[in-house]
Amino acid sequence: MSTKARILEVAAALVAESPNGDVSTRAVCEAAGVGAPALYRHFGDKEGLLSAVVDSGWEKYLATKRDRAPGTDPLQDLRDGWDNHTEFALQNPNLYRLMNSPAMRTPPAAALEAHRILTSDLQRAAEQGKLRLAPELAAQIIMSANVGVALMLVSRPATFSDKSVSRRVRDAVHAVVFIPEVTGSGPDAAAADGDEVEVPATAARLGAMIRTSPSPAFTPAETGLLTEWLDRLSNTSRD
Repeated sequence: MSTKARILEVAAALVAESPNGDVSTRAVCEAAGVGAPALYRHFGDKEGLLSAVVDSGWEKYLATKRDRAPGTDPLQDLRDGWDNHTEFALQNPNLYRLMNSPAMRTPPAAALEAHRILTSDLQRAAEQGKLRLAPELAAQIIMSANVGVALMLVSRPATFSDKSVSRRVRDAVHAVVFIPEVTGSGPDAAAADGDEVEVPATAARLGAMIRTSPSPAFTPAETGLLTEWLDRLSNTSRD
């Protein structure tokens, strides 16, 4: 194992074991059996070291998502994705807090990849007519809610002791993002929503289809304008 890999492995282990998720460069150097110059040569400073720990954490998180094959039901994939996200946070509380710390100046590339994977699943749902919002907005809503719940569970376990909170929030968020009959709200809910669901859902589906297979009847500029209009229709609140 290289010196850099050993330092990173030790730092990740110390973060996991720390009562508050913080580590000192001195403790890392002692545990890794290296001098401070070696740490600074490979990582620059403490923030650089923690950024590397965050990157390795995201890679660990993404490993399961990259390997899975999309299922026939994107909604089930999204349910599973939410639950796996929360489970990862519960199994790696200090690492998860660090991965989502506002102190990190630049979001890791892997974090952006996770967002793209989520958006891709929502794109499939939109193509099947199951989404009532544009995939990009739906991804922002789902990701922010999932991260928020997971952070509460790992940061305030005494207050947020009921693990079913994650599932309940998941279902509530999905009820906003998906059309009622998809989330099991029942025919009464679907009838109550009426055109308020039909127009945004149709716009979201058409927008997703155009992004996947642009029509040769339109120029790129016209296609961009059309998808912008469709996004507005799908994302406009009727409250």
